[in-house]
Amino acid sequence: MSIQTILLLLALAGMAGIGIGYFLRLIISLGKRGSMELEIRKMRLDAEERSKRIVEEAEARAKEKEGQITGELKQRGSELKATEERLVRKEELLDKRQGMLDTEQETLTKRSEELSNAKEKLEELTRAELERLEKVAHLSAEEAKADLITSVEKQSESDIESRMRKLEISGNERLEQRAKEILTTAVHRLGNSVVSDVLATTISLPSDEIKGKIIGKEGRNIRAFERATGVDVIIDDTPGTITLSSFDPIRRQVARIALENLILDGRIQPAKIEEMVKKAEEEINTIIKKKGAEAAYNAKVQNLDPKLLMILGRLYFRTSYGQNVLDHSVEVAHLAGMLASELGANEATARAGALFHDIGKAVDHEVPGTHVEIGRRILQKFGVEEAVVKAMQAHHEEYPYETPESMIVQVADAISGGRPGARRDSVENYIKRLEELEAIANGQPGVEKSYAIAAGREVRVIVKPEDITDLDARKLARDIADKIEKELQYPGEIKVSVIRETRVIEYAR
Repeated sequence: MSIQTILLLLALAGMAGIGIGYFLRLIISLGKRGSMELEIRKMRLDAEERSKRIVEEAEARAKEKEGQITGELKQRGSELKATEERLVRKEELLDKRQGMLDTEQETLTKRSEELSNAKEKLEELTRAELERLEKVAHLSAEEAKADLITSVEKQSESDIESRMRKLEISGNERLEQRAKEILTTAVHRLGNSVVSDVLATTISLPSDEIKGKIIGKEGRNIRAFERATGVDVIIDDTPGTITLSSFDPIRRQVARIALENLILDGRIQPAKIEEMVKKAEEEINTIIKKKGAEAAYNAKVQNLDPKLLMILGRLYFRTSYGQNVLDHSVEVAHLAGMLASELGANEATARAGALFHDIGKAVDHEVPGTHVEIGRRILQKFGVEEAVVKAMQAHHEEYPYETPESMIVQVADAISGGRPGARRDSVENYIKRLEELEAIANGQPGVEKSYAIAAGREVRVIVKPEDITDLDARKLARDIADKIEKELQYPGEIKVSVIRETRVIEYAR
């Protein structure tokens, strides 16, 4: 068989296979089409059944909702009807009450007219009776009233005075008790011992031979020492001592330390003196810085300028009436803080104002003005808060009390300075204060004599009973106290006791 025949047979076989495949595909597609039509028909029937069921359920819910709405409308209609009936009844009741009120108003108007007429008749009768009484008594109504008031005052004077005394005593007792509680709490919480500190200006020498070394040849050593320190060195016949004199406490301390170091070293000559003075100044500056920081820490005053702390530390070498000013300032700060917490004031402001209240004394030997004015300028220069400046500046009443903290600082300063043993006053000042107290009391009218007692804390005034009544005695005590407050300066308080005593003496013969 030839190749052409084989190829022809293969072509015929391929064409026959293609025809058979196409026929089989046609049969399969016809079968699938029939099954798809069946499925579509089935899905259509299912959809119709579901839609019918949904419609039926919707109609049932609509009927149910319609029934509910209808019931609610009926219920609301009945409620509105009941409300309308209540309003109608209330309106009828209000109409009745209005009618009753109109009737009562008419009755009251008639009664008011009747009362007015009766009052006019009564006034006419009273005037006629008063005129008749004036004719009989030969006195006018005002004169009779004045006589009656005078008579009642005389009869009730003792009762009025007793009542006033009881009220004043009761009020004073309550106020005094509360003040004592606050002050006692503050002082007890502080609990610092009161120690007077005096700067040492006398140097003890190991032997009198050292005086010659201090003076030096032709006095050159002592002149060099005085020139370097700015103090006067007093060498007298007192054995074993040398006195340093200067108005500046810092200079005295520098001189004291330098001289003590020179005595220990033994080599006293101008160059060594300058070296020791310089070291003493550095040592004093270190002490000043340390004491200023310690004082601010102890007083609970924070965030201060280091230069301000240096000025504050200078108070460690300053005394007032024998009391160390820096210790006094810290003590006043504690007292002010306690009083501020008790009274509800600003504790931080009170503490700062109290700590700085005497800071002007650190440089009052170098800067003109009072220590209060100097202190104000120092605080303002370093940008201290205005509230602290106001609290500080009024403690000697040079400025008015602008804040509660300013009054607290003044009270705390008086407590610290006025406690027994806190300060040492001179005999001359003490006698002068007593004389001024007695002079103020004796200058008042009706005073027979007066005595200043209890170290000037009380003035006892004896009045003439024929010139001063009991009521006048109370006014006299207040007048004397006011005059003492205006004219004298003193720590703490002064008690004024006015004594009125009546003595009746008869002799049996």
